[in-house]
Amino acid sequence: MSGARSILSRPLAELPDPLEIEPIESAFDLDVTPPGSKSESNRAIVLAALASGTTVLRGALTEADDSVVAIEAVRMLGAKVEVDGSTLRIEGVDGRWRCPAEGVTVDLKNAGTATRFLAAAAMLAPGPVTITGNERMRQRPIGELADALHQLGATIEWHGTAGCPPLTIIPPSGGVPRGVELVFESPESSQFVSALLMLGPWVSGGVTVRITGRVTSSPYLSMTLDLLDRVGSSVKATDDLRLLRVSPESSTGLAGFELDIEPDASGATYFWTAAALLPGAKSTVLGLDARAIQGDARYAGLLERMGAQVELSPTGEDARTSVTGPVTLKPILADLSPMPDTAMSLAVAACLANGTSVLRGLGTLRVKETDRIEAIRNELTKLGVSVDVGVQGDDETITITPPKSGIDCSPDAPRVEFETYDDHRMAMSLALIGLVRPNVFIRDPGCVAKTYPIFWKQLAELYLD
Repeated sequence: MSGARSILSRPLAELPDPLEIEPIESAFDLDVTPPGSKSESNRAIVLAALASGTTVLRGALTEADDSVVAIEAVRMLGAKVEVDGSTLRIEGVDGRWRCPAEGVTVDLKNAGTATRFLAAAAMLAPGPVTITGNERMRQRPIGELADALHQLGATIEWHGTAGCPPLTIIPPSGGVPRGVELVFESPESSQFVSALLMLGPWVSGGVTVRITGRVTSSPYLSMTLDLLDRVGSSVKATDDLRLLRVSPESSTGLAGFELDIEPDASGATYFWTAAALLPGAKSTVLGLDARAIQGDARYAGLLERMGAQVELSPTGEDARTSVTGPVTLKPILADLSPMPDTAMSLAVAACLANGTSVLRGLGTLRVKETDRIEAIRNELTKLGVSVDVGVQGDDETITITPPKSGIDCSPDAPRVEFETYDDHRMAMSLALIGLVRPNVFIRDPGCVAKTYPIFWKQLAELYLD
């Protein structure tokens, strides 16, 4: 086993910090299956916990920090959860959390998705639910969702900075009003809307959301609607997703269900990008193709626009998507508002392109695990790459311009240590630069445990014995 492969294959706690990423010596041909989709798993866990009877989730994300937090949270709220590898068996609470009437506190660490979804689901508790988290979570806005819950009759108490966790949701004594309609102009996060729609099966008359302005991260809304439809809710939506309604199909609530979770498409972007950076290298992600409900599964098409070759599984065959690296990567103009979690991967690809790339629609990156726009600028400039934020006054757009002679990938290129800001996606995307440039080191490599604890072990497979 090569030295790099041996080191990357170690348990997270035994990895060196900083972790050196050695360049790949020859083109690879890798088949890889990322863990279960975080986005789909979190939605399914909350719906299953609220359903009646037993739900079985196969292929779920179970070992990552975010999923562990979500599972423990629904247990605290009364659901019973059994974990067997990537399979979850969840006995739900039939639409009413089984927690103390005097109140319960749920610590969701830095799990943003679970925080939003369970804040809304607190409306189905018998008493106050306090949502808290780590230091970064206490900086991440949730005020817009809290305002909507207040409109539904909840009392909201803030325990720190108003508009950010920790907060207490006190549900209305008479339950959520019948047939409610909520109006957003341009929601800060699609998760606020998804969280409210996921209440729909347990609200007589359902929940309607009207969006009058920009629809934020529309593929994630489509994922929520698709999942709610598959598990037995009544779902109606306009084509532009500006009018959305979720209600019980017949009787109020959901029955337990069985669901196969897709591999995580955001995680797949790192391996597709890795192939795109090395001429002739090929990464095939198993379990994902154009039929996937995750918007990030379309990321391979962006690499195709940059010159990579993309192959999709034929109709009738098991899903897979392959990317093969071109001789030269072309710059790209891309609107990433439908798939913001892919921005770091595409930014790395842009560093190796032969011109200036423009990435738009990055507004939600400011309030992720870190301010990813500033983090991208801080780290890529270490390579001599020019990163400009706020093109023509648009602070949701960045331009990425590599040095005229390209990034220095010579054997004696100066050492670069990338900060990761306790952000799993920064660590995984910046590591890709080390596949083509010597002397690249990743600080705090263990932060990938948030969503992809086996990332380094799978990256090790790129290094041939």
